[in-house]
Amino acid sequence: MSGTPVDGTWEPEPAARWEDAFLSGNGHHGALVFGDPDADRVIVTHHTLVRPDRDDGRRRPPALAAALPALQDRLLAGDTAAAEDFTDGRPLQWVRPFHPAFQLRLNRPPEGDTHDTHDARAPYRRAVDFTTGETTATRAGWTSRVFVSRADDVIVQHVTAPHLTLDLSLDPGLPGAPAGLRIGHGAVLTPEGALLTLRARYPGSDLAYTGVTLAAVTGGTVKLVPPGVLVEGATEVLLLTRVHRHTGELDTVAESRALRDLLAAPHPAPYDDLLARHLARHRTAYDRVTLDLAADPAERALPGSALLAGAGGPALLERLFAAGRYHLLSASGLLPPRLTGLWTGDWNTAWSGAFTTNANLNLQTASAAAAALPEVTEAHAALVHRQLPDWRDNAREIFGARGAVAPSHTDGESGHTYHFSREYPLHLWTAGADWLLKPLLDHDETRGTRDPRTTAALAEVALFYEDFLQRTDDDGHLVVVPSYSPENRPGNASWGTLNAAMDLSAARHALRTAADHHPEHAERWRALAERLPAHRVNADGALAEWAWPGLADTYDHRHLSHLYGVWPLEEINPYDTPDLAEAARRALALRGAENDSAHGHLHHALVAARLRDGAGVAHALDRVLGGDYFHASLMSAHYPHRDVYNADAAHALPAVLVEMLVQSTPGRLVLLPALPASCPQGELRGVRTRFGASLDLTWTADGRASARLRPERTHRIELRTPSGAEPLDLAAGEDRVISVKAR
Repeated sequence: MSGTPVDGTWEPEPAARWEDAFLSGNGHHGALVFGDPDADRVIVTHHTLVRPDRDDGRRRPPALAAALPALQDRLLAGDTAAAEDFTDGRPLQWVRPFHPAFQLRLNRPPEGDTHDTHDARAPYRRAVDFTTGETTATRAGWTSRVFVSRADDVIVQHVTAPHLTLDLSLDPGLPGAPAGLRIGHGAVLTPEGALLTLRARYPGSDLAYTGVTLAAVTGGTVKLVPPGVLVEGATEVLLLTRVHRHTGELDTVAESRALRDLLAAPHPAPYDDLLARHLARHRTAYDRVTLDLAADPAERALPGSALLAGAGGPALLERLFAAGRYHLLSASGLLPPRLTGLWTGDWNTAWSGAFTTNANLNLQTASAAAAALPEVTEAHAALVHRQLPDWRDNAREIFGARGAVAPSHTDGESGHTYHFSREYPLHLWTAGADWLLKPLLDHDETRGTRDPRTTAALAEVALFYEDFLQRTDDDGHLVVVPSYSPENRPGNASWGTLNAAMDLSAARHALRTAADHHPEHAERWRALAERLPAHRVNADGALAEWAWPGLADTYDHRHLSHLYGVWPLEEINPYDTPDLAEAARRALALRGAENDSAHGHLHHALVAARLRDGAGVAHALDRVLGGDYFHASLMSAHYPHRDVYNADAAHALPAVLVEMLVQSTPGRLVLLPALPASCPQGELRGVRTRFGASLDLTWTADGRASARLRPERTHRIELRTPSGAEPLDLAAGEDRVISVKAR
């Protein structure tokens, strides 16, 4: 390899837009850092910040169970529009929107007003180090460093300059902030320097959030200048910031004491001490996996914006892989990443900044198991298990069934299904629980142990199918009715219909997996799975999105829900089901991009990789890399030309790069299944497999490749390479080196 890949990115100018601000986070707090020496801003976010409304009582699943049998009768009788009036009449309700807290402002007076000298013509650089989570900005003698601690759950900013003079304040004035937000500022002098507070109470609610910043000032003086303070003639300022969402009033005295305690250690450099504690958790996680594509060292040295403006290539892929893992880790903790990860600078966040669970969430977290980020899966698990009681309500109220049904949208608090409409009958989607539990199963397989919470949840999903799958077709097969393929409809029927391919795959997988985990119910649940119909291949030779005869496919759509059996399931693959795999390949080839949503392109690439279609992977990557989807922060957008801040592409891209190089199941390893010509050589280190081994893979431009496996469990697997298949025996604790052909 030529040198080492860059674990970070940099820019030669401060961020002018919040979308270009460099990001840091610990899965609870987030920070968007502009890095402006004269008027710096750090936008503070927190996963819990969703705006309440005055009518939370409406946020319940619709009570439709009594009307379900009549709907099923009509659909089975051929009434293709029957599901359009399967509703309680409510208008479309968005989930409660995610929003930023405030911005921490650090304004320096113009040169000449003070002894603080800062030459705007001096060289400037801002950077983010993915290995540490630290953003830095420097110009002349001024330096700002910011990180969000995984150890102490605090945003830390350290500013140094000779004769440093600046105004500090907490500013709630961000785009879209509601006019009725009731703001209370506080500023008091302390032995360290000052304590700033900002309390924002939501309109018409007892809920509020409060930000607290402790400023420790070295040298100089501190004066109260409401709503903040003026620091004059200092040599350094250390800022510690937290935000809490709460009812009533926050005890800011206790919070200030907690922040002060972080500075009480005997270490002579508090910032370095705080950073060291953080690195023990962050760096350990980030360093587990690396990707080296032998990029040109000169290209590796370029700022991110220059790489994005170029023609792509290995240096850009290396950096986006590193950035994607960094941002995914930084956004995951209390919850997994939202549509915007953990960050936004606007109260009017697109699609409420929610968790869209019918595609986006799983795509964003797709690399967690293989790319060795169990922190991400644990955050995903926290969301799932916290919401299971609400999933039970969905099953009971909508379907009159036991068990659990997941919603397609959630704000992170409520797991109730209430976001649906005629055009988006998301309350009919029954595959969500299986889809959301699949990453947890992959995680358990990499570890070799079963999480009892996941085992219990699988039983609940199986119970739902026991109650729900009661209707049959003329051949005696069970029918999924009503059925919904997110977020598409047949060309000749309404959205709510019968036997969507995703629903069939999910029901089969859920029942069989639950049977594997619950031997006492295995016979019953496996028998139920066997009664489901097979997938249908349509007249175009493509896997049909709806297995019910007569339903026409609609190809130009961003979602690929019907290929759930290919990715992330292994129900359809080139080795065990070659005919269905060929039909899936045809379905993928016919699929349009509709509105060019980033998640659609990356989903396409993941499915193509499973089908050993390197050209399909390359095409999908080219659409994203050539479509101007990435901001200078290396966070992505939902649409081309950086339209709508969205984490889908940024977080999903590492999964695509792993899947094109290495795939695994508990009994199979696939090496180099879909290597694009644009990546002729490289090295992937630290990948985790679902049969309990870590793996390093190296491939060269002359067509050679080798893999080193470090197994933790002893058993035989099947090895698949471009040369064919063979059995491979692994012994726990004994490294195994394999030499293969790359093409």
